[in-house]
Amino acid sequence: MKKKKIRSLLCFMMAVLMLSLTACSTSDEGSEDKEATEVLLPVSIGGIEIKVGETTIQSLMDQGLEISWVDEEYNRIIVDPTTELEAKTYYTGGSIDLSDNVFFKVSFVTDEKMVPLGEAVIAYIELHVLPDADQSLLDQIAFDGVPFKEMTQKKAVEKYSDWSGDEIMWLNYGTDYKYLLTFDIATGDLTGFTVERKYDVDWTKK
Repeated sequence: MKKKKIRSLLCFMMAVLMLSLTACSTSDEGSEDKEATEVLLPVSIGGIEIKVGETTIQSLMDQGLEISWVDEEYNRIIVDPTTELEAKTYYTGGSIDLSDNVFFKVSFVTDEKMVPLGEAVIAYIELHVLPDADQSLLDQIAFDGVPFKEMTQKKAVEKYSDWSGDEIMWLNYGTDYKYLLTFDIATGDLTGFTVERKYDVDWTKK
């Protein structure tokens, strides 16, 4: 009788273990599927497509976009694509200015070796639209193929139903990318957006 109890207990423990392993395996597979299906959503300016984490500074300049940053004397200047950048470094403070009231803040990153600035990759882009913005400039901007003026809060909720948020923001923090859309609470119109590729950055590094 004692042997039967022990054997039954062992069988039960093995069954629980197998169930746990199956559950873990299913969870891992679900996580992998989520990572595998994460899609990079592009931004476009005047028909020029920007894929955060892929598009280089040089490719944008070749297509006519001017990218500026603040130099050591705090003057904003157009970047020199031949400037050598350190390896594995995240650079902030870049800007693509369509006007004083419509502009993009950008950051870029380098890989395993020193490269010319032109080879750095866009890591972050954030659209700012200030009051009295030129409406014709907004017509040049699109998020994920949707023109700026058509991307309302209602449309965003329908198009990205797996995201979360409220009346003034709709966002998604994925494994590799972060997306944030902001809206006017009164009209539901888009007021700006942010796309960010996640990188391990040591902000304490001097």
